[in-house]
Amino acid sequence: MEEVDKPKHYTQGEIECIDAMMSAFGSEQLQIFCRMNAFKYLWRSAEHKDGEKINIKKAVWYLRKSIGDDPRC
Repeated sequence: MEEVDKPKHYTQGEIECIDAMMSAFGSEQLQIFCRMNAFKYLWRSAEHKDGEKINIKKAVWYLRKSIGDDPRC
């Protein structure tokens, strides 16, 4: 699902924001960011039932990324 796996608004040219973050901050900081972002999406799904499914998918995406399993591959 492109809106979860590769949202257009997170890309500038050929570079995705998550890849730039990895280069700038390293894997440990990116892992923390991903887990915090997953928390945010789970929090949203509890409050906004209309977007619950997409928020849970986004949380799963970030959790996978946090353990080194790149969901884009």
